[in-house]
Amino acid sequence: MRDIRGMRPSPLAAVVLLILAMGTVYVVARSLDRPAPPMYQVTAPHPVEAGDTLVGPLVYTVDASDPDRWIFFDFSRGSVVEAPDPTGWDLAFSRFAVIVNGGTAFRGRGGAQDLGDVAFDSVSVVPEAGYLTTEARRDSVHPALEDWYDYSFTSHLLTPRSTVFAVRTADGRHARLRFLGYYCPGAQPGCVTFEYAYQGGGGRDVAR
Repeated sequence: MRDIRGMRPSPLAAVVLLILAMGTVYVVARSLDRPAPPMYQVTAPHPVEAGDTLVGPLVYTVDASDPDRWIFFDFSRGSVVEAPDPTGWDLAFSRFAVIVNGGTAFRGRGGAQDLGDVAFDSVSVVPEAGYLTTEARRDSVHPALEDWYDYSFTSHLLTPRSTVFAVRTADGRHARLRFLGYYCPGAQPGCVTFEYAYQGGGGRDVAR
């Protein structure tokens, strides 16, 4: 049997081992140097009818940390709502998943579309057409809203993209929306924070 006790790795193998070691050190260092994400307090539910007025911009934080429960938000009342009727909600949240009340399995006429990486205040009128609806399946998703964030495999943090969305509500009204965060104080995940302006008057103008 060949004696391997005195064998040394080849120069190439040594270089490979050095690169792997440096990569491991880099990943560990990046994970320890994790930046603090934006954090928001959960907004207390307080449903109040907006009527035929333009509301916002307002910032709202939903506690969607329970993966086994959908949390419903209604633009016309500016609040999370408990046990709404089939058309009494516009958006629903479960962790990072966001859907609209519209599609073959839903009673509402809701939809949403990605308006791109634009300034929130630059969107004064939302489109008339082009809204996508929710795809109902075991894990319901919305084809535009499912891409509202980026995820870092080094910091393990979820970061909202600089995207503005146009939303058609369950009763056919409109809003503009962007996401601001995913964390509560203490960097606890599942608290989705968004900014919106809602037109209760039935038009597509969503800025004063």
